[in-house]
Amino acid sequence: MAKSRVAPGQHDLTQHYRDVRALSEALCAPLSDADATVQSMPDASPAKWHLAHTSWFFETFVLRDHVPGYRPFDPHYAFLFNSYYEAEGPRQARPLRGVLTRPPLEDILAYRAHVDEALLAALPTLPASAQSLALLGLHHEQQHQELMLTDMQHLFSLNPLEPALFETPRSKPAALPGSIHWIEGRQGLVEIGDDGKGDFAFDCEEPRHKALLHPHALAHRLVTNSEWIAFIEEGGYRDPAHWLSDGWTWVQAERVEAPLYWRQDAQGWTRFGLDGRKPVNPAAPVCHISFYEADAYARWAGARLPTEEEWESGALNVAPTSGNQLDGAECPRPQATDGRASLTQMFGDVWEWTGSGYRPYPGFRASEGGVGEYNGKFMAGQFVLKGGSCATPRGHVRPSYRNFFYPHQRWQFTGLRLAKDL
Repeated sequence: MAKSRVAPGQHDLTQHYRDVRALSEALCAPLSDADATVQSMPDASPAKWHLAHTSWFFETFVLRDHVPGYRPFDPHYAFLFNSYYEAEGPRQARPLRGVLTRPPLEDILAYRAHVDEALLAALPTLPASAQSLALLGLHHEQQHQELMLTDMQHLFSLNPLEPALFETPRSKPAALPGSIHWIEGRQGLVEIGDDGKGDFAFDCEEPRHKALLHPHALAHRLVTNSEWIAFIEEGGYRDPAHWLSDGWTWVQAERVEAPLYWRQDAQGWTRFGLDGRKPVNPAAPVCHISFYEADAYARWAGARLPTEEEWESGALNVAPTSGNQLDGAECPRPQATDGRASLTQMFGDVWEWTGSGYRPYPGFRASEGGVGEYNGKFMAGQFVLKGGSCATPRGHVRPSYRNFFYPHQRWQFTGLRLAKDL
């Protein structure tokens, strides 16, 4: 699943653990037990399940395997909260996670407190390998923090009341960013993948290897909502010429006419978010679009999606902690696109679809042990996304980070940046 190159410092790891675990609970603090239990679709999980599964991960791979005498909080939880680790035995079917009305949310919070107490007590004596697993667990939990937010948003969008989980200040009008500027990318052989200089990377980011880049350019900014509305108004969803065959089949079967959560009425386009239903901000990046939609828009615009290699090469000089990312228990919301004529918003706001399939790098080897099931087994039928989003915890992503989803999925904060050949 991941590789840590050096054992993190005791104090740093302890504080990092406290911070990550506290944020998960803060994100769920506004939820009732019912809110935290319901599952809106098979791709999403209840908030209660996310809180328990991330604790199960620490309990299983750190406490059980590296702390002599540790006793599980509840022996039933291994079945209830394993996700898809075959090596850990049978588990609750993913589409049925929402039927777990018991244990209640208060029991899950007690489970988290039990795991936290045991792990924090054990940290001073854990070997470096176990501390690395604890660090891995924190990055794993940060992924689930983003999933908790997107899953909550999908759940609340199905409620006719369209409740707001977070209150947000009224958006100030923002000027449209102007036309796209094209930034010429590197050419020839470049190196991509994790460079080994950080203290953590998922195994799918390795090994670092050479890739050949042909002459190309990247759009200096993301595609905006106003540009997407033009795509809609010019019949983009009705013209099969723009769509891949599978994408056109999907559009017709699902009757897709706009990004997920969008609605049009007499006042114009609105979107639903964790702050309730609000007018679409024309200057903000479009989000909640599938790979099929992103690819169709790029064709309509006379461009294409960037490859994973082009995107990563373009992002090497951009700070991964920059941009609009998650800093606390707050409402994630893409912000107006920066109009500067240089590569901006490479990190944060929306995950950017690439045209690259999620496949192993040359020489890839999955991590040893049960955690090795995390990434490698999913390297088929999905596409790579880069850069993080407004719901990604700050500090979690880097240029080599590889997110991946199926081409029809769009409940994540997903958008696009255009590319073209030169």
